[in-house]
Amino acid sequence: MTFVIGQACIKCKLTDCVEVCPVDCFYEGPNMLVIHPDECIDCALCEPECPIDAIYPEDELPEDQLEFMEINAELAQVWPNITEAKEALPDEDKWREVPDKLKYLER
Repeated sequence: MTFVIGQACIKCKLTDCVEVCPVDCFYEGPNMLVIHPDECIDCALCEPECPIDAIYPEDELPEDQLEFMEINAELAQVWPNITEAKEALPDEDKWREVPDKLKYLER
């Protein structure tokens, strides 16, 4: 099993989760993070670190976000690896509660 980052991360890209990952399986895009499914060791350290609850075990991913399993796998192949926390996006606080953010994903 692996962990998956869902749509709550889009336009927020909080990086609290990145530094606790023992295998550096996070990848950074313009406005969200993804987890590489082949590198994740299912340690669960990242999930409680996410302040917006955007990280799910793959078997608990909400049904309306199942496509994020594929999105994480696809984008982890092309985005650069991130291993240290960074500043949040400037207006992330305005996006925390916005639903249905997939249309805002920047590849």
